[in-house]
This record gives sequence, C-alpha cells and structure tokens, in this order.
Amino acid sequence: MCTNNVNKKPGSITYTQMLNSKGGIECDFTVTRLEAERFLIVTGTAFGRHDLSWISSHAPTDGSVAVRDITSSMACFGLWGPKAREILSSITADDLSFGYMQARFITVGDVPCWALRVTYVGETGWELYPTAEFGLRLWDTVIKAGAPHGLVPGGYRAIDSMRLEKGYRAWGSDITSETDPYSSGLGFAVRTDKDFVGRSALPGIEGTDQRLCCLVLSDPRSVALGNEPVSLANGDIVGRVSSGGLGYSLNASIAYAWLPVDASAPGTAVSVEVFGESVPAEVRADPLYDPTGARLRG
Repeated sequence: MCTNNVNKKPGSITYTQMLNSKGGIECDFTVTRLEAERFLIVTGTAFGRHDLSWISSHAPTDGSVAVRDITSSMACFGLWGPKAREILSSITADDLSFGYMQARFITVGDVPCWALRVTYVGETGWELYPTAEFGLRLWDTVIKAGAPHGLVPGGYRAIDSMRLEKGYRAWGSDITSETDPYSSGLGFAVRTDKDFVGRSALPGIEGTDQRLCCLVLSDPRSVALGNEPVSLANGDIVGRVSSGGLGYSLNASIAYAWLPVDASAPGTAVSVEVFGESVPAEVRADPLYDPTGARLRG
C-alpha cells in the first residue's frame, strides 16, 4: 500500500504516501517500525479518521494484519529548535545519538515514551509520544527544563509558517486525492521497484502537465491563504494558490501554487491576487529554508 519502502530495521522511520487507483494521494504520513511486525503510523491532526478508514478498507482480511487507532491513548509533543538536544539531554539518561528518521524508546524525567527523530518544522528535534496519563507530567518536565533556554510553546500557526519555509506539503490543500506524487514534488518517496495501490496509474514526472510550485511574493505584508488566482505577466490566469502564509524566519510571504509546467521554472515572474490586489511574485526553488537539511539533521 505504501509508495515508499517501509521494510526496514526496527527503529526506522519512513515518510510515505498511499495512493488511490488513479495515482492520487490518499494518505501522507510517516511509518515507524517499532518491532518486526509492529508499526506506528503518524498522520496529520485532522486526517486520522480518513487514513484509518483507507488503511482498514485495503488491509488483508485473512487476519494477518490488525489496524488499531491509538490516538486517544497517546499524547504527542514536538520538541524542536537549536536548543532541543541540550534540553532533552538534561532530562534523560538515554542515548540521544540516534540519527534523523530513527526512533527509540526512552525515559524523559520519569516518563517512558517513544522519541521519534523527525520534524515538520525543519529544525532539530524529536516528537515525544507518552501514553495519555503521562502527558501532563511530560509537558511539565520539558517546559521546566527548557525555561532557562528560552523554550516557549508554539501552536499550529507557528508550525504552519515553518513548514511553508521548509517546503513541507499539507494534505487537503497542497496535495489531495486528485494530485499525484510526481507533480507534487514527492517523487523521492516513490519506489517503483515494488508494487502498491496506484502504481500503474502514475504517469512519471515527464507525463504531468502541472507542478506544485513555491512562490515568494514581493510584499511580505501581502499574504495569500489559499485559492487565490495566479497570473502570468500577460494577465492570463494559469493557476491557484494551494496554501500560503508569512515565513517569519525569512520575513517573506510564501505561497504554494499549482502551475502549468511551462510556468514552473524557478525565476518565472507571476502575480497573485490577494484581496483584490495583484501582487508580483516569483517562482522559487524549494525549500527556501535550510535547503541542504543540515539543521534538521542536527
């Protein structure tokens, strides 16, 4: 079912999609192999029921696979940033040297939890997963340890700003069941040497006529939010914004938009209609922030 290879050693994390029969992206998540026959799937906050339904409806019916939703029994905290390692090291005796896209079971303070070395904001850090009854205890432990380092809680809008800077796609806006991985810039997560639902429908990068592109607007005060028209210099409307926002680290108004291939090259001048005003913009190569990935690998 997964486009990527999840048959890796226990402790490995894989970013992958699941496709429908037409090659559209139905699910977008990470799969962590906890044990030889036990996997943890982490998806977006709003998509749990959708993904659970999709997986359950396509799982084998011979009893060889059991799918269970454990969302309500777990808590999740993302500890990310340049001081994340220093903070976490001060409250655990466990070895934190395991690399990016790896997971280990550790104890933070006196709270046992899974630590996933993964990020949706482009900075070094971990997603920490204790059982629900230990959630508040873990929160208090991390907040107290982080206070001397300037740690502050951040919500969805902070995460959304940083994921735009890092070029991470959002299912339901940037990518949907009608968009394929190649045109979405996610071809790196497709393994064509294996079978999966939708594989035969994938057109290949040369066969798609649209691309999901990163745009930077000329005025950081003009922020696109989604569905704004995108026009070429001659005034022709050629696409629409899928998501956007202000990138605070870069002080830039960033938008992702679906454009035809011949308008998708970095450097292409376009304009975005923001609340009735035509704002000049330019197609940029992504990610805009830390393009080598050095910060998230820490």
